[in-house]
Amino acid sequence: MHLATYLGLLHTSLNTLADAFREVGRGHGEEPDVEHTCLLLAGRIDRQTDALAPIVERYGEDREEEPERLHAAGLEGTRSGGVGLLRDLQDLYALSSFTDITWTVVGQAAQGLRDRELLDLVEDHEQETSRQLTWLRTRMKQAAPQALIAAR
Repeated sequence: MHLATYLGLLHTSLNTLADAFREVGRGHGEEPDVEHTCLLLAGRIDRQTDALAPIVERYGEDREEEPERLHAAGLEGTRSGGVGLLRDLQDLYALSSFTDITWTVVGQAAQGLRDRELLDLVEDHEQETSRQLTWLRTRMKQAAPQALIAAR
């Protein structure tokens, strides 16, 4: 059974995503909504990680490096200015999408195992990840016109 591989992947991606949200929030403090929302989302992701712990204890986990590699390639630091904010939000979107599809794959395993506890956890946190993606998409739409057209 390879569920442990995906639990490790999910655990690592959640930790990486929370750290990335914190980094972007701190790096764009001049945008109060970005700072506040990023730190709020990081805290929610930390709670997802905590909620995953009993499942990891039951099935085990094999840690993979992909989410950390994605984080290292995309968020070694934040960028400055409007285009920098846009690109940092886009990096968060990519990492959130990775986490989202990993929840989906784990959910499919939960269905196959008929593990109601895991399935409930996945359903709750897939919705939360979907809300993260929606906020990121909306915030990028808000930032794009000024960053790409008005600012020089």
